[in-house]
Amino acid sequence: MGSQVVQTLRQGVWASLTGGWYHDPDQNKFNNSCHLYLWIFLLMLPLSLHLALPPTTMALSIYCSSITVFFVLIKMANYRLHLMFDEGEAVVRSSLSDLSKAQEKKSNASDSCLPEEDSLDDSSETSTQEKPTRKIYYKLKLFPGKWINILYDRLTLLALLDRNQGVLENLVAVFMAFLVSFLGFLLLNHGCFKDFWIFQFCLVIASCQYSLLKKSGSPSAAHASLQGHNQLVAYSRAAYFCIFCALIWLLEQLLRTKDLPVSTLIDLTSVYMSKCVIFVHSTGFTYCFPITFLVGLFPQINTFTIYLLEQIDMHFFGGTAATSLISAIYSILRSLMALSLLYGFCFGALKEPWDEQHTPALFSSFCGLLVVFSYHLSRQSSDPSVLLSLIKSKIMPALVESEEEEEEDADIKDPLPEKLQTSMKEILLSDVVVCSVAYILTFAITASTVFLSLKPFVTIVLYALAGTVGFVTHYLIPQMRKHHPWLWISHPVLKTKEYHQFEPREDAVLMWFERLYVGLLCFEKYVVYPAIVLSALTNDGFALSHRKKLGIHCDVFLTTIAGLKLLRSSFCDPSFQFLTLLFTLVFFHFDCPHASESFLLDFFIMSIVFHKMRELLLKLHFILVYIAPWQIAWGSAFHAFAQPFAVPHSAMLLLQTLLTTVFYTPLAPFLGSWCVFYITIINIFTPLKPVMTSAADLCTACLAGCDDNNLNSIFYEYLTRSLQHSLCGDLMLGRWGNYSAGDCFILASDYLNALVHLIEIGNGLVTFQLRGLEFRGTYCQQREVEAITEGVEEDDACCCCEPGHLPHMLSCNAAFNLRWLAWEVMATKYLLEGYSISENNAATMLQVYDLRKLLITYYLKSIIYYLVHSPKLSTWLKDGSIQEALQSYTKWHHIERDPQVFSVKIDEDYVHCLQGVTRASFCNVYLEWIQYCAGKMETPVESDEDSPLVTLSYALSVLGRRSLGTASHNMSNSLESFLYGFNTLFKGDFRIATKDEWVFADLDLLQKVVAPAVRMSLKLHQDHFTCLEETEEASILYEAITNYRSSLVICHESDPAWRKAVLSSRDTLLTLRHMIDDGTDEYKIIMLYKRHLSFKVIKINKECVRGLWAGQQQELVFLRNRNPERGSIQNSKQALRNMVNSSCDQPLGYPMYVSPLTTSYAGTHRTLRSIGGGALSLDVIRSWLCSKWVRKDNLTSCNSGVNMEDVDCGAGGSSSLSHNRPSSVTSNSLSLYQHRARATHSHRHHNAGTPQHTHLSFLHRPFFYS
Repeated sequence: MGSQVVQTLRQGVWASLTGGWYHDPDQNKFNNSCHLYLWIFLLMLPLSLHLALPPTTMALSIYCSSITVFFVLIKMANYRLHLMFDEGEAVVRSSLSDLSKAQEKKSNASDSCLPEEDSLDDSSETSTQEKPTRKIYYKLKLFPGKWINILYDRLTLLALLDRNQGVLENLVAVFMAFLVSFLGFLLLNHGCFKDFWIFQFCLVIASCQYSLLKKSGSPSAAHASLQGHNQLVAYSRAAYFCIFCALIWLLEQLLRTKDLPVSTLIDLTSVYMSKCVIFVHSTGFTYCFPITFLVGLFPQINTFTIYLLEQIDMHFFGGTAATSLISAIYSILRSLMALSLLYGFCFGALKEPWDEQHTPALFSSFCGLLVVFSYHLSRQSSDPSVLLSLIKSKIMPALVESEEEEEEDADIKDPLPEKLQTSMKEILLSDVVVCSVAYILTFAITASTVFLSLKPFVTIVLYALAGTVGFVTHYLIPQMRKHHPWLWISHPVLKTKEYHQFEPREDAVLMWFERLYVGLLCFEKYVVYPAIVLSALTNDGFALSHRKKLGIHCDVFLTTIAGLKLLRSSFCDPSFQFLTLLFTLVFFHFDCPHASESFLLDFFIMSIVFHKMRELLLKLHFILVYIAPWQIAWGSAFHAFAQPFAVPHSAMLLLQTLLTTVFYTPLAPFLGSWCVFYITIINIFTPLKPVMTSAADLCTACLAGCDDNNLNSIFYEYLTRSLQHSLCGDLMLGRWGNYSAGDCFILASDYLNALVHLIEIGNGLVTFQLRGLEFRGTYCQQREVEAITEGVEEDDACCCCEPGHLPHMLSCNAAFNLRWLAWEVMATKYLLEGYSISENNAATMLQVYDLRKLLITYYLKSIIYYLVHSPKLSTWLKDGSIQEALQSYTKWHHIERDPQVFSVKIDEDYVHCLQGVTRASFCNVYLEWIQYCAGKMETPVESDEDSPLVTLSYALSVLGRRSLGTASHNMSNSLESFLYGFNTLFKGDFRIATKDEWVFADLDLLQKVVAPAVRMSLKLHQDHFTCLEETEEASILYEAITNYRSSLVICHESDPAWRKAVLSSRDTLLTLRHMIDDGTDEYKIIMLYKRHLSFKVIKINKECVRGLWAGQQQELVFLRNRNPERGSIQNSKQALRNMVNSSCDQPLGYPMYVSPLTTSYAGTHRTLRSIGGGALSLDVIRSWLCSKWVRKDNLTSCNSGVNMEDVDCGAGGSSSLSHNRPSSVTSNSLSLYQHRARATHSHRHHNAGTPQHTHLSFLHRPFFYS
């Protein structure tokens, strides 16, 4: 414990104060000395130059030149040495070195990649005893033909200086060092710092420059990378220093300027006061740079850039959340492009005054374009990758086709990208029609002067309509659909059809209130709020055309940006727009009417303020719920004095809450108090790179390792795909209640528990991330799951007594407890398509020898089936090399007597008197099955007792059993060994004995005959327990195998085909899993059935999630608390602390699966499409017109006396086009195939001729058929 504290103080606290320098006892003296002298040089150089030289340009030039030359030399030497290690030639020489050097080399072995290498500080050591040693030199080329030997190694160099990968990174580091020196010394010359603060400022300069050379060993939580090494961390401190120094210098120049233009809105006094305050705060922040970086108030510079662009785009342009740095830049650029185009139209319309009877056409065009741009931007995701891939597929189809062919060859083709491109194409085609219609309607309405002519009445009607529709849509209906409406009623008022069903087996039924909700939502988004914004634009535009308040340019800019933001936010998420409108009217018409400028600007400002007020309320709710005395588990004496100490900090806590609300930062619980975290974006874990870049990466991530959790992660991946298909539509149907960007939900079922984080909310799209928790969670997780699933309807308590409760109402205690939770149950029967898991213990099913004998029998019958149905059968029967190798098997007296493979206990054809298996005994058991399978073939094959087919079948049966014996370590009689060997064959790992090497003549005998037979036998053995008498009938067994080939996927979970089958929504899958957990060693037969899973939807306070995640990052990364039973992950039912913290990204949490950022589109939801008819496009309109025209012509023909037999009218014309489609439902028992025994010959051959996938790797050969 003591060493950990010292290490944290040295590498965490001290290194954060100095910019990365600390004494590392694990490094050699040379490295530590160089680090010390470098830091002293960077500290003393600006201090001495400032004190020795006058504040002139000459002193600034000397300092900047010195720093630039110094960094150029260091970066060049470092880059050249690393290049030498990469490409240079190593020379090994023997020399005499003293014993002390050898001993020191061993002590410094951790600093060297080779233990024989020496370090630079060894030259100062002496000894008396010498012995020959080996030294490795590297040749450093100075000039062509000239080189010198360097006795050094790469690891020691990396410990001395950080490596910059390329020339560009070195140039950026040198430029940042120059910029830090220039801006820092410029402020020193201007006299911004006096007395002791000069030294403090020089220390800050030195720490920023040193961080460009060597990073700290343990940075603050803000600069700790959660998803790999981040090259931008080294530039964060220097970048912030340059930002603040530039701000200080700019404000100082403004303070010294006396003649400033002052607007009529803001007087000169407020301007100077604000500038002075910002100046003082900037200089104060610069003083406190070491402290602010120590406590982690500044994020990584890329996170800060995303945060800044995201907040500007959301609050000023109405944009959605950013998912990455590229996404943030793309979003802000497209918003600025739309703003610049709209600015020109608005400027031309408001430049000249116009009367009420005539609205300029330019202003009507501006309004039309504003609606069009707002609608189109609201329909687009902030991530441009899908749009770029769609453009790429249209511009360069040949390149895309070649990539798809490579994926198909590698058998890793993922259907999701193509599905996303289809949705994006559908949106673009729909926007062409909708935007054209919207522009025409908007132009006509604004040109009609209806908003000016009916000025007071139209606005009143629109405000009342917006308030009424918003109240019903976003408050009344969601409350009545909650599990506990208003936290008083014990059950939903508006119930779905699935509410009383135990296990729903069909899609969720569309209810009347869902139709009403969608209709009101569309009416609100596309009619009410556009009308309100257009009315305000028209009235404000008319007023501004006659009287410019802030100047023509400022008025036009504010009008354009306010209209764009309000329309985009109304299209994307109108959930709280009616409350924002209500607050705007009340505040600017009754509370502060003198502060009102215009309704458009008032609405724009209140939308920002209301967003912050909602965030403040969520933070206060989280704090009160978390620190409530009756919520605390008083399990130790620490709580007795920690809780009262939190009372005096209430004022400070309120100030922290206000600051975190303004800057959108989490407020994390820390011991008995709270701490402010650094600013974050909506996607709190900033992706440094794409989480999953391809299907191969997904497969690798999901299947890494062999533990149970990694294998079960595929179910969460399939759940992500199901949500991608239906989440957006379900949200628009109101099945999750009210929602906004950043909200977090938990989906809880019997074994699946996942946290869904909504990141981006658009118009018809939702970007989310799913975090799957463990199937068998910890004790704390189980307690929180019980808190979610337990019902409070039976609670009759009121305070200390139990008087009961009113009918359909909750008791007083239950209602009180529900109000002191950071989460709320939104729905209890939310249906998603998924897989139900049934598992059987293989040891129980194979404990008896007779059951193992039955498995071997099915194994051999499956081998015969696949052999007969192989298209290469005729080739194998005529192959001379195979026939020559099988000569011994043609003799009737040939006996296989391997006692470690064949046994009377497990082999049906075992002859006890001969102590082995013969061809005669084999034919006695399996000849009838061979002849039956051969009789089903189109091409007749000889199948009598002496035929080559029987010989090959006999040889393969021996090979299959001998492979099983070899995999079982020749201990087949032992159950554990038998299960181990069978599992080995199930995975496709065959160990071929010397006697069976004839099979290598064609590996398809193993890959397409023996391997699938192993897997098929497991399913047949399972079915044996349901219908024992039917297994002896060859017809039913044959039909069962034939149908299983087409409808069932059987393979190992580590096989890529397993993931492909799951993501392809195959109905039934089967596998054999080896589970090793907590000392148990079991084999489970896992059966998956696709059906509808029922989930509970729990909404969590998003500030609770952000605060707990931030606290985990501070505790684990910076404070290095590695205690697996730490208090921060103990169960807390009121906040679901364990479930939330365990869903963090590693290493903070331990989720089973974290999905990439996935976008769900409304067009993929079948129920929602049935309401609106799908996306509107030119092709849809053309098809509709053609269908109407054809139907009209047919009706005309029918009514004009044409013979009815010659013209198809109504539905009768489609009868000739109907065709039967075979059902893909998989039966679970052989008894279900009994009625198919008399199926026609053609139908059987249709099923038997199903094409098979060919795989290059035999060890991953799946039993998978399309």
